[in-house]
Amino acid sequence: MARELYDISMDLNAATPEWPGDTAFGYRLSVTQEQSGSVNIGELKTSTHIGTHVDAPYHYDAQGLKIDELPLDVYLSTAQVVDVQGKSVVSKKDLPAPEAGVSTILLKTASWSDRKKFPPHWPLFETELAEWLVEHGIRLLGVDVPSVDPETSKELPMHQAMNKHGRFILEGIVLDDVPAGVYQLAALPLKITGAEGSPVRAVLYK
Repeated sequence: MARELYDISMDLNAATPEWPGDTAFGYRLSVTQEQSGSVNIGELKTSTHIGTHVDAPYHYDAQGLKIDELPLDVYLSTAQVVDVQGKSVVSKKDLPAPEAGVSTILLKTASWSDRKKFPPHWPLFETELAEWLVEHGIRLLGVDVPSVDPETSKELPMHQAMNKHGRFILEGIVLDDVPAGVYQLAALPLKITGAEGSPVRAVLYK
């Protein structure tokens, strides 16, 4: 029987929008098979926060965990997709009690309709969500937008609330075709020594 699987990762290519002012994604063949006589070899230039990615606490806390120090079981977990479409503000009252065994919540806002353009706005995530995650034993929060905080925020209240409560962040997931429900999640970051973030290939499956 075929496994039900959803790729919830953004495509990475020249059309992938970067955070305004950040490094754009670039890929090219630095050596062709013709040149080498045997293989093609590619070269990447990218922000660590491009597309679907993990934020390490070090991204917003100079003393926080770096990407290579993150607990990997957080990113191999039972996840519940919660539909919050149409909400301009997402608070704990919008979230149902998680199903048994769930340790990740993925919020489906459907507010990033064109993934080739950086969205002009997205819902505000209330900081009380971090406390709710703790109360329900949820370690990872995923969102289908570029950040858990507004683009213009310098204080990053939601990032800081998540850090204060020892919760982790996955951003830029694609949930357009994923029904609300419970799945297994795999979204492992690259093992980049000392890094503050990493792109991931995120999938949901049953």
